[in-house]
This record gives sequence, structure tokens and C-alpha cells, in this order.
Amino acid sequence: MSYAESTLPEFDHEMAITRKLLERLPESLLDWRPNEKSNTIGWNANHLVEIVGWVEGVLTESSFDIDPVGGPPYATPNLSDRQTILDQFDQNVAQARAAIAAVDDHALGEMWSLFERGKELFTMPRGAVVRTFVISHLIHHRAILSVYYRLNQVPVPAIYGPTADDTQSP
Repeated sequence: MSYAESTLPEFDHEMAITRKLLERLPESLLDWRPNEKSNTIGWNANHLVEIVGWVEGVLTESSFDIDPVGGPPYATPNLSDRQTILDQFDQNVAQARAAIAAVDDHALGEMWSLFERGKELFTMPRGAVVRTFVISHLIHHRAILSVYYRLNQVPVPAIYGPTADDTQSP
């Protein structure tokens, strides 16, 4: 079984759940945060969008520097309405899915590095980066967004089974 055959079912499932959550994004609460140390609902939604957008680069480049010396630092997008966030998420999911489908299985064992100002933050095989830095990371921020929704009485959709707000399974 190829990497694409084993990964795409999980990827598709996680992206569908994430999209359901983003469909309920309360535009009037994008600036809400539970405390001064936490990011806002809007930032978390934008982060979900960008995380899935990292797949193609992980599978086609050998590294990424989030703040390259002599260049502009990477910045999280600041999309400010639900439909734009959903549109960008859909575009990033399609690009990521195509990159997963196209990657050669042997390339997944090649090392990929994240740098900041030329300093290595971590290096892992590409396949591990997609699993941890993308999929697990996305699930983590999706959980944060779910809690933010709950704190603001925004109905939380079914994720890995029904919620108190949504009795339909994913």
C-alpha cells in the first residue's frame, strides 16, 4: 500500500471534520479570546487554514525558514470572514491532497528541516512531519477552537462522535 493510499483516508476524514468546525465560525467573535495569553478565535481559524497549506512545501522542499536572515518572516494569514476562510481552507486542502497523491514513497523518508533565522528548530522525515507538524498539529488547534466555541455557546459539530450540540456522527 502506498503512502497516499494509507494517508489520504485519514487526511480526508480530518479535513472534513475541520471544515465542519470552520463552517460554524462566528464572525462576530473573531477577536474573542479567553485570556490575554491565548490566541483569538480568528487566529485559530486562520491557523487551521495555514497548517494544511504547509503539506505541499513539506513534500516538495527540503526545509523552510520561518524568519530567514535578510528576508521577511513568515506570517499567519489574517482572513477576516468565514467564507474567505473556508475558500482558502478548501484551496489548501486540494493542494495538500494533490501533493500527498503525487509524492514518491521513497521521498517520505528524506529529512525535512524547520529553521528560524538559519537555526535548526527540528529535522524529521517528511512523512513524520506531515503526520505530526500538520495532521496532529491541526487536530490540536481544532480542539482549541472547539473549546472556544463551547465557551461562547457556538454549537460544536460532531468530531469523533456526537457532541452535546450535534447528535449526528461525522
